[in-house]
Amino acid sequence: MKNTLLLLLLFTVVLYGCRGSRNFARTERDFVPPPAAMPDTGKQQAGIDYHDQATWILGYFNVQRLTQPPHSQWFLPGENGYDFNSEVVNKLKSLISEDITIKIVMGTWCPDSRREVPRFMKIMETVNFPEERIQFIGVDDSKFSPIENFEELDIQRVPTFIIYRNKIESGRIIENPATSLEQDMVNILTRNEE
Repeated sequence: MKNTLLLLLLFTVVLYGCRGSRNFARTERDFVPPPAAMPDTGKQQAGIDYHDQATWILGYFNVQRLTQPPHSQWFLPGENGYDFNSEVVNKLKSLISEDITIKIVMGTWCPDSRREVPRFMKIMETVNFPEERIQFIGVDDSKFSPIENFEELDIQRVPTFIIYRNKIESGRIIENPATSLEQDMVNILTRNEE
């Protein structure tokens, strides 16, 4: 009975991913092609499986971790390749104030996180949002992070971008933006402007 319950629990954990459900078959989005050569050895690096726990970042971390291998393979191209709406980003820049902070809860194993977080950071860099007011939290594929009171964040999907004004949550962008990251942020900040 105990083994059956354990297998059922394990099956449930494997079944839930970024969105809460996923197929067992991995897609090409789960694998990142190898770089041409590793700079220190000149040897070809094998493709990286981000579902391998050895690649996960858990708990608090800073954005510089994402600019280093193996994560730089998805972070840097994702950040550099994002074309945002300049008009909306200019509006966002006018809404940024010192009382705004952001938490980004993400999984480095999650294709949605690997797509949206670099884009978000390009926007934050463009609006000159101070890096010290952005807190990164890495989770495992059960959406758990080994930090105190993590469950209070009520994370169901990743990435989750939580925008705070005066330490009070103003809104969230969960998994995929409704319109675009920049427009969703403008919407959150303008509906809560007072």
